[in-house]
Amino acid sequence: ILNKLKIDGMITVRTQSTRLPNKCLLPFGNGNVLEHVIKRAKHFGFEPIICTTIENADDKIIKIAQDNGIRSFRGSVNDKLVRWRDACRTFNVEKFITIDADDLFFDNNLCRSSFTLLQNGYDLVKHPTVLPYEGCFGYSLSLDIIERACEIKKRNDTEMMWFFLEEVSDIKTCRLPVKIDKSIGPIRLTLDYQEDYWLLSFVLRSIGHLAERDDIEKLFKKNPDLHKINWFRNEEYKINIDKNPISHKSRT
Repeated sequence: ILNKLKIDGMITVRTQSTRLPNKCLLPFGNGNVLEHVIKRAKHFGFEPIICTTIENADDKIIKIAQDNGIRSFRGSVNDKLVRWRDACRTFNVEKFITIDADDLFFDNNLCRSSFTLLQNGYDLVKHPTVLPYEGCFGYSLSLDIIERACEIKKRNDTEMMWFFLEEVSDIKTCRLPVKIDKSIGPIRLTLDYQEDYWLLSFVLRSIGHLAERDDIEKLFKKNPDLHKINWFRNEEYKINIDKNPISHKSRT
């Protein structure tokens, strides 16, 4: 039943990343990072929308969307909420899941479970506070809550969008409940740094483009020191967010 549900996946991406320049265009398997993310989205039955900016540097992203036969939208450079809002209006999307181009091995089942939960009267479904790995999936949310957040926000840099969404007074939000396997150590599968790229490339070579959550967890159980390649970056990232949560930029 879950796999028959129509789900729009907003692939939020831009080339002007600060920590790892042009990371969405880095070689990954037979293509590049963005092509890999699109391939996973289509394979798992999501209906992808590339959501990027009006910067000239992002022309390459639009070309990739066209070559893959998927929808694309160009909008605000710094205001992610406005970019999402305008993309939804353009394609008549009322609800969607977010697929960051940083999350190369986003999980099919978790995304679908999150979106299904959104149908039960929520405006925003967030990922759990603790998961076996960072980069499992993003959020499920509605156009309505984005529009309401845009009406009350007092700044135009909304990269860390959840801070602005949660300022809506009557927002209905929850976290996706997930069973945690405590035997699995920390895993970071999001792309922000060179070390992330090294680890993600190893995962790709080991279990392929379409690896699912069970495959990934088995790989890390078999290689218990694998997380050491980049987990320290996760700790640095959280320290930076704690210091300046709203202005911290991942730039997608």
